[in-house]
Amino acid sequence: MQVAEVMTPVSVSDSPGQTLRAAAAQMWRAQTGSLLVMEHGLLLGIVTERDLLRAVAAGGDLDGTVVGDVMTADVYTVVPETAIYEAARQMAARWIRHLPVMAPAPVGGAGTVVGVVSLRDLVAILGALGQASDEVVLPNDELVRSRRLTRIEHGDLD
Repeated sequence: MQVAEVMTPVSVSDSPGQTLRAAAAQMWRAQTGSLLVMEHGLLLGIVTERDLLRAVAAGGDLDGTVVGDVMTADVYTVVPETAIYEAARQMAARWIRHLPVMAPAPVGGAGTVVGVVSLRDLVAILGALGQASDEVVLPNDELVRSRRLTRIEHGDLD
């Protein structure tokens, strides 16, 4: 199985000049643990919930600090054809939870971000592979995300 089969298509991105408060709000609305930091179609970095927590713990100003100041700029990426076991190995070895997926670049050009594979994506696959035939099938990512958003919109946060 390849990363392309389990990744979440990129729909949430950020700019390096966005404040930490705006980034946190955007992550909450999208129910995602990371934002890709893009500029002019190029991947500059990634900001994760861990980056936001670290900034807040260090006394960072949520309205005065921008994403570009706390993002990880040296982003490890994979191509859509990467085997999921290899993506999982790289994530474990690098202590990362979100892995951008890049379409190969044309000669002399830059690659295009096409998705993100997360630990949650990989855990969902492992759970589905191990299920017995009489168990309930795991819902897909879109269903899970829509259920979360519905709970948030209605204040159902238990």
